[in-house]
This record gives sequence, C-alpha cells and structure tokens, in this order.
Amino acid sequence: MYPFRYTRASTVEAAVATVAQAPGASFVAGGTELLNWLKDDIQRADLLVDINGLPLNTIEAGADGLKLGGLARMSDVARHPAIRAAYPVLVQALELGASPQIRNAGTMGGNLLQRTRCPYFRETTFPCNKRQPGAGCSARTGEHRGNAIFGGSEQYIATHPSDLAVALVALDAMVRIQGPNGTRAVPIAEFHLLPGDTPDRETVLAHGELIVGVDVPASPFA
Repeated sequence: MYPFRYTRASTVEAAVATVAQAPGASFVAGGTELLNWLKDDIQRADLLVDINGLPLNTIEAGADGLKLGGLARMSDVARHPAIRAAYPVLVQALELGASPQIRNAGTMGGNLLQRTRCPYFRETTFPCNKRQPGAGCSARTGEHRGNAIFGGSEQYIATHPSDLAVALVALDAMVRIQGPNGTRAVPIAEFHLLPGDTPDRETVLAHGELIVGVDVPASPFA
C-alpha cells in the first residue's frame, strides 16, 4: 500500500466537486472492488472520498417502475418484496453475482463499475492494455477461454463481470448520473463502452461523475 488521503462527503454536490477538482481522487462506498485494486496496485488514488453518508440508498417500487439509489445495497434490493415479485431477473442476477457478505456491502452503482475478472488484468506482472494503455494484451495469445467472443478488439478481449448489468439491459434501465456540470441520464445499454482502441476507458462517466441512481421502467416483460 501507499499513502492516500481520506475524507467523508456530506452532500452529493460536495462529493462530486471534491473528486472533480482532484485528478487522483476516487469515490468509495462498499469498497469491495476498489480496495482490492489499491492493494494489488491495479489502481492508485491520492484521495478517497467516502460517499456512504449520502442519501442515495433509496429503493422505491411503484406503478411506473423502480427507482434505485446508487448506494442501495445489493442485498437490500434483492430482498425487497416488490422487486422479488415483479422483477425476479434482478433478484436472480444479484443473488448469483456475489456472496452474501459482498451483497451486504456492495452497492448498485459499484456493481456496474466492476472491472474485468481477466487474470492478466488482475496480475500486474502481465502486460494489459486496460491497466496500462499501450502495454499489450496478454490474453490474446495466452489462456483466453473465459474471455469475450463478441465485442472485443485488437487491444482487448476480456468481459465485464456484472450479472446485474445484463439484467438491467434486458429491462431497458436508465442510469442517473451527477457530475460537476449537472445531471444526466444514460440508457444502461450505452453506459459501458466497447474496448476499441481505448480499453482503459470502460464507461461514459467523466472524472467526478457519480452514479446517483438506476431507474427501471415497469413492463409485463419484467
């Protein structure tokens, strides 16, 4: 490990402003992914902004669909009676996607921001274009049985690990984002980026933007 600063945010606006103003800053909530990245030197952060105190853990189910806060815990969403009754694919994706301990800590926003489970990405002794642009892709000539069949590129062929994201795409969900320039909503199908020539850029989020919620429309299909 290496030294970094830590602070707690009291409002969404303050959290966004703090991260946006510091190029080496990151948000941290459940930490089930980020802390592993830091310990394994996959990612570095000069400043961690703790967002657990923000009012983003709501779970609202109504006639129009679901409104899930970005900090809603995976276990709370999976246990919600209305979601179990009307959106079983979300429950299944959440429960199969992690252990109970991880679900108790992991958040909806954090789940969507997971990074690949490719062993060449996770093991820093191997070259990896996602971890270090221009280094090369070890998976292309190495063991790649578990990697992408579709959507890869000459630069990268690993897959995204979120079971939840797949279910949300099927349900036409929208991701609500707040950043230094205001708020916006992005269809979940457009939220993650194909690797192309920039596999290190994984989502449409700009630095300082935060997932504040996920909206799922009601439908008989769900």
